[in-house]
Amino acid sequence: MPKSRLLAFVIKELREVVPPTVFFAVGFNLVVLTTDLILADYLLSFGSFMVATVTALVVGKSVLIANAMPFLRRFDTAPMIQPILFKTIVYWAVVFLVRFLEKLVEYLFAGGSLSRIPEYVATHFTWHRFAAIQIWIFVLFLIYTSVEELNARLGDGELMKIFFTGRSSPGVHRK
Repeated sequence: MPKSRLLAFVIKELREVVPPTVFFAVGFNLVVLTTDLILADYLLSFGSFMVATVTALVVGKSVLIANAMPFLRRFDTAPMIQPILFKTIVYWAVVFLVRFLEKLVEYLFAGGSLSRIPEYVATHFTWHRFAAIQIWIFVLFLIYTSVEELNARLGDGELMKIFFTGRSSPGVHRK
């Protein structure tokens, strides 16, 4: 691959991965911050900002990979609420599954056995914390897919222009 094509490919990949990564980095770090603020009264700490940021990198790249799958474009011509909800639920379900399996793998590596997984899930699994994080993940994916769909409907880049450039005609005022 010639140097200029490689550079163009890297720039294209960075342009695609930066928005979801920044969005989820801010979102996940806000979850960690607010949780730590609540738990500070009990002298406890929940998580680390580094873990939240690294997770955002993984989720950012995962979103791009998922977007390349044809089944995710199933409702692209439907009213906007359909692709937003469909993609949000798919992303949320994948994260739910990965997080749940991650906890089971941690249990197995810590010396747990396959036959005792149901007991572990029933007695030692922190469902309240798991559910709270999943709710936030759902909300973050809902916001992200809403903005992503709106950007696609307006035309790629139009949303950035709306938010970050001045109005084209100074005579237009809001009522």
